[in-house]
Amino acid sequence: MDFSVKKLASGAGLFLTRAVQFTEEKLGQAEKTELDAQFENLISRADCTKHWTEKIYRQTEVLLQPNPSARIEEFLFEKLDWKVPSRVTNAELLGQYMQDAAKEFDLGMPYGNTLEKVGECEKRLGEAEKEFLQTSAISFLTPLRNFLEGDWRTISKERRLLENLRLDLDACKTRVKKAKVAEAKAACEGETAPDFQETRPRNYVLSASASALWTEEVEKAEHELRIAQTEFDRQAEVTRLLLEGISSTHVNHLRCLHEFVEAQAAYYKQCHLHMQELQKELGRLPNAFALNSTNAIATPSMVTEGSSSPVETDTLKIEEVQAPATGTRKARVLYDYDAADSSELSLLADELITVYTVPGMDSDWLIGEKGNHKGKVPVTYLELLS
Repeated sequence: MDFSVKKLASGAGLFLTRAVQFTEEKLGQAEKTELDAQFENLISRADCTKHWTEKIYRQTEVLLQPNPSARIEEFLFEKLDWKVPSRVTNAELLGQYMQDAAKEFDLGMPYGNTLEKVGECEKRLGEAEKEFLQTSAISFLTPLRNFLEGDWRTISKERRLLENLRLDLDACKTRVKKAKVAEAKAACEGETAPDFQETRPRNYVLSASASALWTEEVEKAEHELRIAQTEFDRQAEVTRLLLEGISSTHVNHLRCLHEFVEAQAAYYKQCHLHMQELQKELGRLPNAFALNSTNAIATPSMVTEGSSSPVETDTLKIEEVQAPATGTRKARVLYDYDAADSSELSLLADELITVYTVPGMDSDWLIGEKGNHKGKVPVTYLELLS
């Protein structure tokens, strides 16, 4: 290793000079070069962008992966440049458990059949979630992380360099100021004519020599000041360009934010469709709600020789339907429902109604009664009470 004592000493001296200048500024004993108002606004805007980007990034990580251990594992795999192993989502795991249980409970039974259907739906929800996580990580998390680990580190590095050059510039200004004061003092002493009877001529010669030395020191300090000013201005321009690039960062993050919203909307829409399909499938299952076997039992008053069933294949005559002696149940309405025609019954959420079924009726519907009104009601809008 090429070890240079001279270079090390020079670096140590520069560090000491900056430390002294910084301390004197804090104590109010030295002047500080102030940046213009526009530059200060750019710095403030950049700091604000970094602060909130970091917060949004961290919270998005928590949203997409709530498990801290899993996040640490993914971080380590990424830093080691290893492939992150595929992880089963909670919905997929739940769906697998339901399907395994369905096999144990017999798929021919209502409970086992329902478990199988719900398990399939949960697996589809898990697959949709996994796709959403991957899309969000690529389109939203990655750009935010690239800014924090790339652009922001470059900006911070250039800002530190600018601050160091500012300290060097102010230190040069202080040296020039002190050198000029010393030069002026030496010049005043040199202007006084020597008295050869009372003073030594040697003192006069020394005074003139000191004045010349201070003049040379002033010229040297001014030369160093010009160099420091040039380097500071150049670095200030580089830093300004990087800070102005924050506007482009905002545009990029805006585009990524739109993509994140689109991914969320597609995910929730897909989940909603899966749940709607599941509700329809459950409504078509036989004995899905265990209506005390009333689907297969008709009362004597409803079926007589030479008379037709009150439920016709094409039109349901609600006024002819009578409640069975047994098999009626109470149900709580889950959502508001507006009747499509006179054969249906309008519902309000949270109200209690009496429901029952009649032979030949579609399994997706029940007959509902509240007060003196009755009509068909969809089973998906009801919670049957025991």
